[in-house]
Amino acid sequence: MTLVWADGGYTGSLVDWCRQKLALTLEIVKRTDDMTGFVALPRRWVAERTFAWLMNSRRLAPGLRDVAGQQ
Repeated sequence: MTLVWADGGYTGSLVDWCRQKLALTLEIVKRTDDMTGFVALPRRWVAERTFAWLMNSRRLAPGLRDVAGQQ
């Protein structure tokens, strides 16, 4: 893996740190100021899909263990 996409909240020194320490290219996917309403950002769906796949695993979902014990 050499390229990582990140949300606009991860700008700053993290980009340089990833390049120096991990030899990764961190590409920030930003939303422009002239966008109004919902606009699908390029590559943002990849991160959202990955989180959805991870949350399908009951072990990774916080607090789900307590709910499953009550059934």
